[in-house]
Amino acid sequence: MAVTITFNELRKIKDQLPSGSMRKIADTLDLNEETVRNYFGGRNFDRGETIGVHFEQGPGGGIVSFDDTTILDMAKKMLAD
Repeated sequence: MAVTITFNELRKIKDQLPSGSMRKIADTLDLNEETVRNYFGGRNFDRGETIGVHFEQGPGGGIVSFDDTTILDMAKKMLAD
């Protein structure tokens, strides 16, 4: 089941993460750190990919749909801990 939130909500989650969180998520999932940054709206496709997330333009920064919430779930857990 796909999960949908606004782009602004996604950026708020990213902005609240402690320093080093992108690298920690990337290392845990054996991903390139830029791929994790791209998941949160980054655009560095030379060094990273886009996986499990789709961006649509619109009000409030647009809508973000997730096919795979693994990275989002890890980020939310980091914020809760």
